[in-house]
Amino acid sequence: MGSFSVWHWLIVLVIVLVLFGRGKIPELMGDVAKGIKSFKKGMTDEDAPDTTTAKTVDHKADEAKETTRS
Repeated sequence: MGSFSVWHWLIVLVIVLVLFGRGKIPELMGDVAKGIKSFKKGMTDEDAPDTTTAKTVDHKADEAKETTRS
């Protein structure tokens, strides 16, 4: 009961092919790949700084506004 022989793996392969069919396995692997890509994209989006909320301050523009008020 230590390891599986080649015959064990062939029987498992036949059972998997019968259960899922020939076309279902590539479709399933494609879905897994899309999920991994989506996960990686989500992780990189999370690490990237959010530039939409960042605001810059222009001190010269603020000084110009103050001098025009006086």
